[in-house]
Amino acid sequence: MRTVLVTAVAGAVVAFLLGLLTFGVQATVHPHDVPLAVVAPPPIAERVARADSAEIDLRVVSADEARNLLRDKEVYGVLEIAPGQATIRLNPAVNPSGTQIAQQVLTGVAQGAGLPVKVEATTPTAAERTAPLAASALLWVGGMIAGLLFVVLKGSRLRWLSAVTAAVLVTGSTVGLLAWWGVTFTAQALAFLLAVAVSFALLQAGLFKHLGIRAMGVLGILYLMAPAVAGQVPELLNPAYKAVLWSWTPFRFSAEGLRSLMYEGSVSTEWWVFGGIALVGLVLLAMKKAELAGKKAQTDRADGIVDVGVDQADGLPSAERQHTA
Repeated sequence: MRTVLVTAVAGAVVAFLLGLLTFGVQATVHPHDVPLAVVAPPPIAERVARADSAEIDLRVVSADEARNLLRDKEVYGVLEIAPGQATIRLNPAVNPSGTQIAQQVLTGVAQGAGLPVKVEATTPTAAERTAPLAASALLWVGGMIAGLLFVVLKGSRLRWLSAVTAAVLVTGSTVGLLAWWGVTFTAQALAFLLAVAVSFALLQAGLFKHLGIRAMGVLGILYLMAPAVAGQVPELLNPAYKAVLWSWTPFRFSAEGLRSLMYEGSVSTEWWVFGGIALVGLVLLAMKKAELAGKKAQTDRADGIVDVGVDQADGLPSAERQHTA
């Protein structure tokens, strides 16, 4: 009866935690302080500034400043208002969910001013919007499965070689799949994908070395919760989810880095992030695995009494077996 209760409670707790860390992210989505920029003459700028709310953060700036903010991905969109015309500028390297919100909000602002709207942006295809997060998840799963099979098949040496080989092959299969969808990458983007795959595989191999199959309890949960968070616009997330999950998940850095390389050709922070993850994996692989003692040596007690143990070979107590011999 006790086993029944324990297993039932464990199932309920796991289901609650997974729901909290995955579907809870999407269920609590609500915009707050979504950054947008507006370039407009003073009279119109004052009216636009009054449209600011808790959901959006409208910044009235100069044309040069607006372009810099958009290039640096500090705003999701720019509305430039000129006599008789309103132009919305979007950056395809920004999270597509964010640009979609920006276009909707800025279109409403322009229409409220009675102006026709023109949108200037490179519109990614559905495959291109999906590729950054999909590639991140596939690279994680590929390394995880390779590490798990290495444990199941009782591999003991050359874990690092298995991890690197798996990373190379998984990167190739992922790039091939995305190419089939019509997504192409530059040489720098391919190098970044390989770096992500290697860092994921090394970290996973290190955890499998020390935890065995139990590492799936960590790696599996990360896979389930991270994509749900990484694909969201941070300004749409509940502040708790943004601070506790979004701020550190490696899926966010891989998706954002790949998206930037697809449209801008440069990243910086992301290289350091995955270099650090790879280093942690190498350290784990280099550390000696703690061995559990098979049997504790028995010592004679001071009073001369010897503990009696059962010999597994013939089923007799060890002391009796010695006397019989």
